Amino acid sequence: MASIFTKIINGEIPCYKIAEDEHFFAFLDINPNAEGHTLCIPKQEVDKLTDLDKETYTGLMMFSRKVALAIEKAIDCKRVGLTVIGLEVPHVHVHLIPLNDMKEATFKHKVSLNSEEFTAIADKIKEFVF
Repeated sequence: MASIFTKIINGEIPCYKIAEDEHFFAFLDINPNAEGHTLCIPKQEVDKLTDLDKETYTGLMMFSRKVALAIEKAIDCKRVGLTVIGLEVPHVHVHLIPLNDMKEATFKHKVSLNSEEFTAIADKIKEFVF
C-alpha cells in the first residue's frame, strides 16, 4: 500500500509543494514546528534512511541542501535545522525546520497556519529554490 507521501507525489493528496525534480520532492509539513517547516523525500518509497542506496541517499541530502538554502533566504530564522526521524510515515523524509529557538526543534512546539498562510510561505520559499 502506498504511503501518504507517495500519494502526495502522485497528486492524490494535495500539498504545498516547494520543489521537485526527477527523483525528489519537497513540500511544507502540514503540522509544522515553525513557519517554513519543509519535508524533502525521495520519490522512490523506501522506509528507512539506511535502506536508501548510496546514490539516492547522497541525492536526497543535496536536494535537501538546496531547499534549505531557499528556506534561509525566505524565512526569518537563525538557521535551518535538519532531522531525519521517520517514525510517523514509512517513507524516508528529511525535516528542514527554520529555527530561532530550540523549542522549534523538539516536535512538541507546533504552529497553526491557515491555507492562505501555507500558500504564502510556499510561494515565498519557491522564489529562491534552485
